[in-house]
Amino acid sequence: MKAIFRVLGVIVAIPVLLFAGAYLIYNKPLPEGTSGPEADRLANKMMAAVGAENMDKTNILTWTFPGSHHYVWDRKRNLVEVKWGNNQVLLNLDEWKKGKAYDDGKEVSGTELDRKRGKAWEIFCNDSFWFIGPTKVFDEGVKRSVVKDEAGNDALLVTYTSGGVTPGDSFLWLLAESGLPKAFQLWVSVIPSGGVKATWEDWNTLATGLKVATNHKLGPVALPITGTAAADSFAELNISEDPFAAIL
Repeated sequence: MKAIFRVLGVIVAIPVLLFAGAYLIYNKPLPEGTSGPEADRLANKMMAAVGAENMDKTNILTWTFPGSHHYVWDRKRNLVEVKWGNNQVLLNLDEWKKGKAYDDGKEVSGTELDRKRGKAWEIFCNDSFWFIGPTKVFDEGVKRSVVKDEAGNDALLVTYTSGGVTPGDSFLWLLAESGLPKAFQLWVSVIPSGGVKATWEDWNTLATGLKVATNHKLGPVALPITGTAAADSFAELNISEDPFAAIL
């Protein structure tokens, strides 16, 4: 299956920006790690812990994050439906000109179509990372290295060097002994304080074997992921009609 994103950038478009200044006193520099076989070994351990090998048979994914953005992602055909508020966008991730957008059920065109498609792309990049970020550590343009965390354990530092929405963002994955992520620390362009920690909690195994965290906490802000499902076909999700028929 063709990869949808070579590199996935992250925009943390959430209310945490309102109190980000409070984190300035906790600002930490980006740590320096050691790249090479040990970093790849740790990355593979995390991938195995989340069942990343099952992505190949996970053709359809659905989720809602963080309570207001709803997704149906057809990974096999590179198509995604994004809904928020009164908006519905059908994106063809290979050919944007084929995408359609609707406002309260009415199709839009021109600059409004471009605006909605651009917004859908941005929130999809962000929200899919919070959903399946641990499976993205071997994407093209990713730099991996090993860093010692505060407890002296090996942690995986991942930097997205190009592509996506905000290239250059870095994430330090803090792992359990099994390799399952417990949290990560962020060095991202939209948060002024480096090293802010977000948890990865309440893991759920989807029907295809992929494991996803269904709750994150970024400071005092809870970021739940609901409506999670994975399948090989729409029929398995009780979706009778192809939601992307309008752009095929």
